[in-house]
Amino acid sequence: MSPPPAYRAPWWLPGGHLQTIFPVARKAPLPTYRRERWDTPDGDFIELDWIDPPGPGSAAQAALTQPDSAPIFVLFHGLEGSSRSHYARSLMQAASARGWRGVVPHFRGCGGTPNRLPRAYHSGDSDEIDWILRRLQQLARGAPVFAAGVSLGGNALLKWLGERGTAAREVVDAGAAICAPLDLTLSGYALGEGFNRVYTRHFLATLRAKALAKCERHPGCFDAARITGARSLAEFDDVYTAPAHGFAGVDDYWRRASARPWLGGIEVPTLVLNAANDPFVPARALPDVRTLPPAVHFDCPDEGGHVGFLAGAWPGSQDWLAARVLAHFDRAR
Repeated sequence: MSPPPAYRAPWWLPGGHLQTIFPVARKAPLPTYRRERWDTPDGDFIELDWIDPPGPGSAAQAALTQPDSAPIFVLFHGLEGSSRSHYARSLMQAASARGWRGVVPHFRGCGGTPNRLPRAYHSGDSDEIDWILRRLQQLARGAPVFAAGVSLGGNALLKWLGERGTAAREVVDAGAAICAPLDLTLSGYALGEGFNRVYTRHFLATLRAKALAKCERHPGCFDAARITGARSLAEFDDVYTAPAHGFAGVDDYWRRASARPWLGGIEVPTLVLNAANDPFVPARALPDVRTLPPAVHFDCPDEGGHVGFLAGAWPGSQDWLAARVLAHFDRAR
């Protein structure tokens, strides 16, 4: 599969904000998922939504020698995302059309059921990425494993790839990060400025509710009054995300969880896709291509917004994004 032409936004969808918002409003149909629940190493659980290869008789299935030969496409979602997110629908449908197995592992508390522990998930949780991917690699039984992450999930995946270096090649065949924030300090504060505060209010509506529910289930662990009063991601991460996951505060969390310092350690073929007009990711957060290792391909179209990349005639689709990611994985097979 050849890469699609360079991305160009439709004439009827100008600007980074519209290119971010409109794809969310025109979601593709929801795929048919099969849900699994896995216990975590620390006594919690996560929920995974699977797309299986098409049934016997389909053209895609006929191309496979056996079901277990189908690649596994793993997608780590973004902040407060899920298998129902617009990008997950498009990417999983595209994987299914290829006869691949697809799976969206939900970060803790994002699958629709509150998780057991006081902790939840965060942007740099490479240990969580590690045990999930290693278990999936065992399930693959020798078939290729391709891992992609979107936004927060992309940052966590890139951090894992860089930390593990050569060892990651034993687990996945290729990686892709779509609109990863890369430098959480720059991206975090950008979300507190101007129109971006609209996105922040959207995220905080569910983040605060989940954190306050944890205050009720785990009395004394967190400051409910400060959580209620959080009006920015910096304030929320300082009062909940950082202490819940072992960081000294928001500055410590954002510094230690950022993926950009780890890009130089990546040895798995990896696509890093960021739009230059992404309102969540300032230009200063993007990598210097001269410092990237040979395994990393940085693709930075002028337009696309944050996980938008809508293409085609009205009302458009995310087919370009799916084709770009799958073409990258094809080259790694």
